[in-house]
Amino acid sequence: MKRLFLTVGVLLCAFSVMAQIQLTKDNAEEILRAMTLEEKATLLVGGARNATTDGVPTGQAVGPVEGAAGNTRPIARLGIPQTYLADGPAGLRINPTRQGTDQTFYCTGFPVGTLLASSWDLDLVQKVTTAMGNEVLEYGVDVLLAPGVNLHRNPLCGRNFEYFSEDPVLSGNMAAAYIRGVQSNQVGTSIKHYATNNQETNRNEAESIVSARALRELYLKNFEIAITKAEPWTVMSSYNKLDGDYAQQSEDLLTKVLRDDWGYKGIVMTDWGSKAGTVKAAASGNDLMEPGNQQEIDRIVAAVKDGSLAEEYVDRNVRRMLEYIVKTPAFRKYRYSNKPDLEAHAKLARDAAAESIVLLRNENGTLPFKDIRRIALYGIGSIDFVAGGTGSGNVNKAYVVNMQEGLQNAGFELDQTLLDYYDSYIAFDRARSRLMQNRRGGMFGSSKLAEIEMPMAAIGRQASSNDAAIIVIGRNAGEGADRRVPDDFELTAIERALIENVSQRFHEASKKVVVVLNVGGVIETASWKEKADAILLPWSPGQEGANAVADILTGRVNPSGKLPMTFPVAYLDHPSSANFPYENAGGRPTDGQPRPNIDYVRYEEGIWVGYRYFDTAGKDVSYPFGYGLSYTTFTYSKPVAKASASGLRATVRVTNSGSVAGKEVVEVYVSAPAGGLEKPKKELKAFAKTRLLQPGESQLLSFDISAYELASFNEAANRWEAPAGNYTVSFAASVADVRATASCRRGRLYTLPVSDAFRRVDIKELSLK
Repeated sequence: MKRLFLTVGVLLCAFSVMAQIQLTKDNAEEILRAMTLEEKATLLVGGARNATTDGVPTGQAVGPVEGAAGNTRPIARLGIPQTYLADGPAGLRINPTRQGTDQTFYCTGFPVGTLLASSWDLDLVQKVTTAMGNEVLEYGVDVLLAPGVNLHRNPLCGRNFEYFSEDPVLSGNMAAAYIRGVQSNQVGTSIKHYATNNQETNRNEAESIVSARALRELYLKNFEIAITKAEPWTVMSSYNKLDGDYAQQSEDLLTKVLRDDWGYKGIVMTDWGSKAGTVKAAASGNDLMEPGNQQEIDRIVAAVKDGSLAEEYVDRNVRRMLEYIVKTPAFRKYRYSNKPDLEAHAKLARDAAAESIVLLRNENGTLPFKDIRRIALYGIGSIDFVAGGTGSGNVNKAYVVNMQEGLQNAGFELDQTLLDYYDSYIAFDRARSRLMQNRRGGMFGSSKLAEIEMPMAAIGRQASSNDAAIIVIGRNAGEGADRRVPDDFELTAIERALIENVSQRFHEASKKVVVVLNVGGVIETASWKEKADAILLPWSPGQEGANAVADILTGRVNPSGKLPMTFPVAYLDHPSSANFPYENAGGRPTDGQPRPNIDYVRYEEGIWVGYRYFDTAGKDVSYPFGYGLSYTTFTYSKPVAKASASGLRATVRVTNSGSVAGKEVVEVYVSAPAGGLEKPKKELKAFAKTRLLQPGESQLLSFDISAYELASFNEAANRWEAPAGNYTVSFAASVADVRATASCRRGRLYTLPVSDAFRRVDIKELSLK
């Protein structure tokens, strides 16, 4: 009898489950009506915390994806699955090994965001991130927490390597291509960190005080371009405050701008933390709290019950979450393989790096190398090569090709005494670390070994026995800290002496010196660049990056990268440096007063960021925005600009006037009528990269620029305006190298009103008048 009752009970339970409504692609409203308040709150808060987050270590992974940053919580009775979120942006970040299996789960270390942006090639970026998205899919992840698109407001931001550019048009279009590539695999992205997360110092609490114009034209514009062009599944709201509210709790940011002005339909998730304002975040339009804890669920439930949070806001957010979930591989029950084609992706990473490397200097045709066999390879970075930065953006990759290996793979013979010298130092450092029971590591990645001295007598011997010298200058940066000026932005004394002494001895022997900048961010170059015969900038180029550098050195690839930011003569030349924590932040003063540039940051430079300032003010730079050399030359001809009701169309013909095949990036800048506003001399509005042009071959490039894209933001009128008048279009190889111009006249004023977001800021900004 007991068995009979038990059997009946089991059948009844099974029938109950079968009869329960289950989530489908088109029944979100039915599911919403069936959910309890507690279940709704559960769906708005992330689940058990995993092995890594966007910068914060947590507990062990729960579920099949070990090392994912976080997840959403399942509700089994309604058929709502758990979904997985994992870090990016230079590749997927998950644990490479797992208990109970010998199988590995490495991911490809692709070039960092700054190097991809240096390609100025949207098709290339989309190709790279299509492969990246395939790894997301095949390792069972639903959303890649990338791309990072914050502007390079200042060269010392610790996470600049993850981000694209100082310019919102370049940054936004790069991000759109990145998103399209990843999401072509039917997995999601999370564009971050929205918004004004432009420094790591006190990033959890610092308040950014920014004018509406600077916000709209710079710090929100790149997000707007990416979101409206590529529709990322998710947006990640940042830790910091923005004009009084935490970004995660800002209705202006998350609803008025993001949804009302831009029409965004996806979900917003917090960056990884646990701020007390869960209720305010939910009401303001933040749909998902990550990494999530029970206290946040309890807050939402309690607030609805006491009337401080309208349930209609909860329902709105839950509806968005359901719409997200039904798009995921987890909902589709995708049978992931755990075996993406890492070999093919590594080849793509190498090709992408080579297409993006910037040739900064090439005196007398030093590169590509001709009749060079033996190379003296200097710098601890030749062995301790940096593929990517530290923090949540560090990819667990199977290997990194260093410069020694890259050059040997290309057939060069390296000075063995130098290799032994650096290998011995690295071995000593490792032994010392074991002895002291510490490790040379940053947050999710290794810190950089300091450069060591090289005796002048040894350099003299090496100059006589080698055909050329290569010096590798290395820097690493990452999440949780900003860079410093001494010994980071600026060279160390040892590095400076190395460049000086190697250049002197090799030039005395009539031999060439090449400097390779394996750096995560801008460094000072003006004081030493003329000592080198050639300078290559591969940034942090991914696991195959040193092979890509060798491809440039040998001429297998003709460099076509261009700088996505300005290299100033000195750090303090950047107007933002007056409001950035470039010196020791120190502790909180005993009087408890907020610390400028730490607890709050006034963006007093306004719109005068990067080339907008340097070009307009006529300020000398070391290398201008958009600069980069090639092994061939290009001429621009037949420039045309024609106004239309919707904006303007510009065309130009580019011809390879040199002797080898190559690609050229054409940068399109527009000088607009003032219309009562102070404006930059010119602003980037479009760009394109030619196909590979053979010597003598030409290509006609066309650019359509809308009236909205031509507009500036008028704070007083709270609207975008493109005034009537003459517009000059500059076709340029860099912001400082205009090759052709054309003009057209627009006959009427264009306007576009916006929501009343960010109207309360009062800040005195820099003027160049």
